[in-house]
Amino acid sequence: MRLDKFLKVSRVIKRRTLAKEVCDRGQATLNSRVAKAGSEVKAGDILEINFGTRKIKLEILLVLSNVPAKEASTMYSILEDIRLDF
Repeated sequence: MRLDKFLKVSRVIKRRTLAKEVCDRGQATLNSRVAKAGSEVKAGDILEINFGTRKIKLEILLVLSNVPAKEASTMYSILEDIRLDF
C-alpha cells in the first residue's frame, strides 16, 4: 500500500492530499529514509513524521485497505510522541 493512502486509512493524517504534501515536503521517513507518497509500506516498517511542533514515530502493525474509524489505531503502534516547544 502507498504511504499516503496508509496515513489516510489509519487516520494518522485526515486527508490523503495532506498526507501527500507532508511526504513531498520531506517530513516523513520510512525506515530512516526520506519517504515519498508512493513508497510502499508493509507490517514492521518504522515511520517517522515531523509535523513542525510535534514529531511522532510509529511502527506499522497491519496494512489494511479499509477499516472502521474505531479500529484504525490498531494498524500502528506509537513508539515516540515528542512535542517540540519553541
